[in-house]
Amino acid sequence: MGNRRQFIKQGSLLTAGIGASLLFPPELLATIRKKTSPNDRIQVGLIGCNGMGFANLLSILKNSEVEVVALCDVDKNVLAAKTEALGKAEIKKPKWYGDYRAMLEDKDLDVVIIGTPDHWHCLQLLDAVDAGKDVYCEKPIANSIAECDAMLNKVNTSDRMVQIGQWQRSQPHFVDAINFVHSGKLGQIRLVKAWAYQGWMQSIPKVPDGPVPDGVDYKMWLGPAPERPFNKNRFHFNFRWFWDYAGGLMTDWGVHLIDYALYGMKVANPKSVMALGGKFAYPNDAQEAPDTLQTVYEFDGFSLLWEHATGIDGGNYGRDHGIAFIGNNGTLVLNRGGWEVIPEKDRPNWNQNNGPKMEAIPLQTVEANGLDLHTANFLEAVKSRKSAILNAPIQVGYDTAVVCHMGNVAYKSGQRLFWDSEKRQFGNEQANALLQNEYHNGWMLPNK
Repeated sequence: MGNRRQFIKQGSLLTAGIGASLLFPPELLATIRKKTSPNDRIQVGLIGCNGMGFANLLSILKNSEVEVVALCDVDKNVLAAKTEALGKAEIKKPKWYGDYRAMLEDKDLDVVIIGTPDHWHCLQLLDAVDAGKDVYCEKPIANSIAECDAMLNKVNTSDRMVQIGQWQRSQPHFVDAINFVHSGKLGQIRLVKAWAYQGWMQSIPKVPDGPVPDGVDYKMWLGPAPERPFNKNRFHFNFRWFWDYAGGLMTDWGVHLIDYALYGMKVANPKSVMALGGKFAYPNDAQEAPDTLQTVYEFDGFSLLWEHATGIDGGNYGRDHGIAFIGNNGTLVLNRGGWEVIPEKDRPNWNQNNGPKMEAIPLQTVEANGLDLHTANFLEAVKSRKSAILNAPIQVGYDTAVVCHMGNVAYKSGQRLFWDSEKRQFGNEQANALLQNEYHNGWMLPNK
C-alpha cells in the first residue's frame, strides 16, 4: 500500500515529465556544449519558437554537434525573447524569419524542428521534406485525417528522417511497461483505458476581438485556417481549444496516451468509434472543444476507452493521467510517474478468496529525461541515415493522430461510426465530410 500511495502522490507531478525540459535554463547549455569541428555540425532551424518548439530546441542543443542557425516565428517579440535566451547559453544570434518558406531555402540547413500550432504542421512538414530537410515535428502530426494521409505518403516516398514528438516512445519505463504487457502475463486484455484529467485548466473567459499585437504577422499565423479578427484567446497557447487550429485535449494529451494504448495492444485501426461529452464544466466560456469527453473504440477482442475532463484531477486509479491495461489476471497502470501491476483475485467460487492470480508489481520508475532521449534518437538517425532506428517515425504519429481525430469526428457527428480501413473512410457521409479541414487564404492541401 505504501508503494501505491507513493505512486498516486507522484501522479500529481505529471508536469515533471515535460517540465524538466521546458524549465531547463538555457544558460546551462554553455556548460554542456563542447567545441566541434565545422564538418561535424548539424545545422538546425526552428519554426514556431514558443512552448514545446523551444523545449525541443533546447533538448537537441544538449548535443554539441548541433548548431541552431535559424529561428522562424510570426511574432517578432517571441524571436527576440528566444534569441536573448540562447544568448545566455553563449549561442550566437540565429537568422530570423517570419515566413518558414524563406528559411527552407537555406541550402546549409540540415534539420527543421516544427513547433507551430497543429493547423500548420502538415504544410510545413511537406515543404520541409520537399526542401530536402530532416524533420522533428511536434505532435499531433496534423489537424485532420486527410492531412495525416498526405504527410504519411510524403515521408514514405522520401529519404528524409522524420521523428514525431511523441517522446514517451523513448522513455524507458514506458518501454518496460509495454514489454510486460506483451509478455502475456496479464492474461486476456478485454479493456484498455486512457485518460487525462487536467485540474489546472480553468475557464477561458470570453474577451472581445482586438488589434493585432505589434510585431505579429497575424495573416501568416492564420495560414490555411479561416480568416477571423484577432482574439487573444485563440493565440499562442490557447489555440489548442479551438477547432480551426487543433482538436482539444483529445489530440493534445490523447495523442501521447492513446499511442501507448495502441502500442500495447499492437493495433491501429478501430472497427467503430462513438463519443459523448460536451462543455459541462465551463458551458459559457470561449473554448470550443469539449471539456468533458468519453470516447469508445471497438477493436477485435477488446475496447479502448478514452476520457478527459478539465478542472478535475481525480482520474482513474487516483491518477490524473494514464493508461490501464485490464486483463483477466491483473491490471497494469502506466503514466509519467511509473507503472505497477494490480493483480486480480482467484475466485473458484463466490464464497472463497484463494488469493491473487498473479504477483503484484510495485511502482517501477526510471530516472531519465524522455525528451532528451528522443531528440538524441532522432540525431542518431540523421547521422546514420537509418530510419528504422527512429522511436517515433511518421507511422507512429500517423496511427495515433488518426485514432484521435476519429474520436473528435464521432463527437461532432453524434453517431456511432464504422471505419473502413481499406477505403480509409467511414460508412457515413456526414462523418466523411469532417475528414478534411477546408483550406483558406490561398493555401492548398496538396493531393495525397
